[in-house]
Amino acid sequence: MRFTVNEYSEHFKISKEMVYAKLRQKQLNYIMEEGVTYIIVPQHAEEKTTQERVVAEQEKPPSAPPVKPKTTVGTIIALYQRENQHLKQRIRELETKIDKLIDDKEQMLIGERNRIEQIYSTKDEQLKTILNLVNTKLMLSQDHTVHDVDISEEAKEEIIEHQGFIELKKYLKTLELDSRQRKRIKKRFASAYGNDSRVLQQNGAFYLDFDRFDYSDLLDPGV
Repeated sequence: MRFTVNEYSEHFKISKEMVYAKLRQKQLNYIMEEGVTYIIVPQHAEEKTTQERVVAEQEKPPSAPPVKPKTTVGTIIALYQRENQHLKQRIRELETKIDKLIDDKEQMLIGERNRIEQIYSTKDEQLKTILNLVNTKLMLSQDHTVHDVDISEEAKEEIIEHQGFIELKKYLKTLELDSRQRKRIKKRFASAYGNDSRVLQQNGAFYLDFDRFDYSDLLDPGV
């Protein structure tokens, strides 16, 4: 029979390196055909080799089973102690995170409360100013007859200004503009009225609300 190197290695359960070593030492008969090495094994030699391999397997002493490490009470206690330390560390980390979240939440609530109090304080001042103006008008009446409360245009403008608005005409007077530039801006507001929600009008006068809107485009004197 003949075998290639790979076949010989698998058949006789030896490594290919050992097969090549036997070939170099002329311990095996072989031939070369078209660049392939074929090892020649007589029938009786193969049977002998197979029998020797079977005998060697039978005579091989059985491998001792792996010895399992004994689990002692001390090992179990040490394991529980390590696990307990790990859990304690996790509890401390979680408690630190919870304390930080509570502090952050408290600071946020305090800041929100202060902001709301500031808003209500400002609104209260504005409402007091308006009520004072109305009460002053009512106190001017000396008789007990019923009269319609008629607030002057000047008082109305003052009330509007206290509400955060300022008349366009008054605001333009505070700017260093010539009459031509002021007319151009007024004309621009008149053209935008009705189409631009920023343009507010009361009694034929335009008002600005700088708390809510940006008028930089309409107030640009160069446009």
